[in-house]
Amino acid sequence: MAEKDEGQRSDNLPLKQPNEGLPRSYKELLGSTCPKKTSWPELVGSSSEEAKKKIKEEMSEADIQVVPPGYCVTFDFRFQRVRIFVDESDKVIRTPTVG
Repeated sequence: MAEKDEGQRSDNLPLKQPNEGLPRSYKELLGSTCPKKTSWPELVGSSSEEAKKKIKEEMSEADIQVVPPGYCVTFDFRFQRVRIFVDESDKVIRTPTVG
């Protein structure tokens, strides 16, 4: 039995491109659920309320979670979630990011 050549389909018709049908970019793979902005470094040092307000202005569908010091979080990725890590005085200590 002859082996299939790379770039050939099982019906022996050549593909137009070797990766035909695959997404061309990461954004195309994610589709319209991918937000335009994914992080807010300018919010480090601000209060959690200011940070929530700014993030909601730029990403209205965001599910914002304020994470106090010492709390554990899961490592799953969610397109709508933005975590805001704060210190004891409610100041943002890490760049809030989508995920």
